[in-house]
Amino acid sequence: MENKANIVIVGAGIVGCSIAYHLTQLGCKDIVVVEQGPLYETGGSTSHAPGLVFQINPSKTMAEFAKYTSKLWTELDLNGQATAKAVGSLEIAWTKARLLDLKRRYGYAKSWEIEAHLISSKEARDKIPMLSEKTLGALYVPGDIQTKATRPAEAMALKSIENGAKFYEYTKVIGFDLTDGKITSVNTDKGKIQTDRVIVAAGIWGPRVGKLAGVHIPLSPVQHIYAVTSSLNGLTEEIDEIRQPFIRHQDEAMYFRQEGNSYGIGSYQHEPLLLYPEEILDYKEGLMPPAERSFTPEHFNKAISVTREVFPSIGNFDLIRKFNGIFSFTPDGFPILGESPVVKGFWSAQAVWVTHAAGVGKAVAEWVIHGEPGIDLRECDIRRFHEYTQSSNFVRARASQQYKEVYDIIHPLQQPSKARDIKLTPFYERQKELGAVFFESAGWERPYWYEGNSSLTDYQRTDGVIRQGWESIQWSPNIAFEHMATREKVGIFDLTPFTKLDIEGDGSLEFIQNLTSNEMDKPVGSITYTSMLTPKGGIKCDLTITRKGYNRFTVITGGSTRLHDLDWIESHLPRKNSIKIYDVSEEQFCVGLWGPRARDVLELVCEDDISDSGFPYMTFKSICIAGVQVTALRISYVGELGWEIYGPINQGIDVWDNLYKFGQKFGLVLVGGGAFESLRLEKGYRLWGNDIHTEYNPYEAGLGFAVKINKGNFIGQEALRKTKNNGISRKLCCMRPKDSDSVFIGKEPVMAEGMLVSYITSANYSYSMGHGIAYAYLPLEYSKEHTPLDVLYFGKKIPVTVIKEPVYDPNNLKMK
Repeated sequence: MENKANIVIVGAGIVGCSIAYHLTQLGCKDIVVVEQGPLYETGGSTSHAPGLVFQINPSKTMAEFAKYTSKLWTELDLNGQATAKAVGSLEIAWTKARLLDLKRRYGYAKSWEIEAHLISSKEARDKIPMLSEKTLGALYVPGDIQTKATRPAEAMALKSIENGAKFYEYTKVIGFDLTDGKITSVNTDKGKIQTDRVIVAAGIWGPRVGKLAGVHIPLSPVQHIYAVTSSLNGLTEEIDEIRQPFIRHQDEAMYFRQEGNSYGIGSYQHEPLLLYPEEILDYKEGLMPPAERSFTPEHFNKAISVTREVFPSIGNFDLIRKFNGIFSFTPDGFPILGESPVVKGFWSAQAVWVTHAAGVGKAVAEWVIHGEPGIDLRECDIRRFHEYTQSSNFVRARASQQYKEVYDIIHPLQQPSKARDIKLTPFYERQKELGAVFFESAGWERPYWYEGNSSLTDYQRTDGVIRQGWESIQWSPNIAFEHMATREKVGIFDLTPFTKLDIEGDGSLEFIQNLTSNEMDKPVGSITYTSMLTPKGGIKCDLTITRKGYNRFTVITGGSTRLHDLDWIESHLPRKNSIKIYDVSEEQFCVGLWGPRARDVLELVCEDDISDSGFPYMTFKSICIAGVQVTALRISYVGELGWEIYGPINQGIDVWDNLYKFGQKFGLVLVGGGAFESLRLEKGYRLWGNDIHTEYNPYEAGLGFAVKINKGNFIGQEALRKTKNNGISRKLCCMRPKDSDSVFIGKEPVMAEGMLVSYITSANYSYSMGHGIAYAYLPLEYSKEHTPLDVLYFGKKIPVTVIKEPVYDPNNLKMK
């Protein structure tokens, strides 16, 4: 075995083989893959996976993974035969709610450019005659594929071996060597391999492998029950192993795949059967493959009766093969990808299902070699898991919920029901007293609206307040009241979860200049809105930076992106420097005070000069509120006069109580995240992760004002210079539904004369203007004002028109 390699991959399941294949396709040949079991039936999840690749997903990223997987494996051959077959899939509906949800999923298919068809019950039974007439309809995806996962794994491994990669079976990783927090070697039971990059694709063993390097991998192994029937009526003459579309009966949390003249049946309709990572055996330790456990019939009894309902003509059958297969589940259902922010050189490619394996392998390979993947991976990034996720109880509770809900109808705003109240702001009890409905973000409990504000009838509007259908879920009319109270009087917002980073020391200015697109060399006291960019010009981070001294700056960014943004900043520190970065996010509270009466409120609790001349827009100032020394930033994400106020977290309640008490004179109300979202959208402010991310550049996003292309060198400058010279082909535009009461949710396809041109990035109702609004990146030929378009919403075409943005206060008079 080699004692040195450019890259070491741990695990030769479907994911490890995919990464090796794609690395060699990029020209990287010095690769060693170690596998504790045999090649290619490793005994991991790949060996027993049902091999269903369904492309439609609410996440564009996950859909892109699956699309690429489907394409590659139908083209890749092993021993002269394709490694997968495009038999298609049927998602069947037995309830009206599911039938409606299939229309939503059809919209995702349109948005992500996946061929799909909503078909009738008869059309579904024409494809699979055994189906019950109880089927109300189905979603048919002809390009979905079916495979035996070890076949594409072997094919990709063989291709990578041809290109120079080395594979070693029965080789167990027993540790890592680190120097200064960086990987220097991988230790196996066959010897040591020197390397500065290791990619862990160890599946259900991932948490144990990560622990050897001091890296937490938040996934839980969960048992999933699968069985294969004896020969069935209707399939007795079948000679092809796979011909029929596979079926997902999500109303009963089950799926069915043809296996010759039998069916394989998978069921999620049982209580989650979680295992601790330490309970997973090594390959040589058990009588069964380590990713399988003995079949538990008590968890499968209902699945048998449902099978007979779905296929009433199949007659009696036995189960000829049955087991509990073990898969990985994460707290949010997404894979865990990327380089650890804790141990450099340690890359994770964990919790990846067969469905996404080829796409993930390609993205991870590009990321390792080029420094950025070809698509935005924010939803899958390992840095989304903050410190609180290291609790085993948290991981198991959230993974359990993910298992139970894997086939549920999930609203985009649906909140986790388990492992809550982890991180509370100083104002939590006050918020509860007013009936706050809490949403969770990065562990923080954040009010989305206040039930106590239902009495704000002064702000009740007849338009846009009564919603029906999906847009009424996770919504309250109180959001409209809170929105209008902010516009007409004043609102107080809890922004404590914001990320707060202090950067100081010699060279800080030059360091920040290199990281940002905007000019940072401004007078002390200035606040600057800016982006941090990838080398290709994509928007990596979206933030404000306050200059507090010549070499002293404070960075404010979103709470959920804290580790992501902090790691990006730290990874670009010069090798030798005296720059210090302090993460004070959990040491300081933050309150937003906004609205036309905000200054009136603040003057009652503060003796400092906060006049427009004494405290100009986009500046900061140290002031005193009720005896508490705080930092106030005159800036607004809602488009009204006001401040972000920061101070010691243990004194936050004093500031909150005084603002609330004295604010009553001016109609101050507590405002939640629902109104925060509608306020920012009608002002045209972008949200990172929705409207902007690494697949978009500032010029496309309408953020060219935050780019100073001729300042000193900065990351992404050359890419933006090229874009500016060549021009853009698309731009983020605002649209208004023809029916003013129409409200979209997000991700719906945008059509022009029946042709897909884009999809919605953000949507809401503009309570100030009395109509719905939505944003989408439109090709320039469709971006002109008054251009008519259509949005496909639950199967219906809703006419929209491109309008000028922002719809509220376009001249920015309210904030200044």
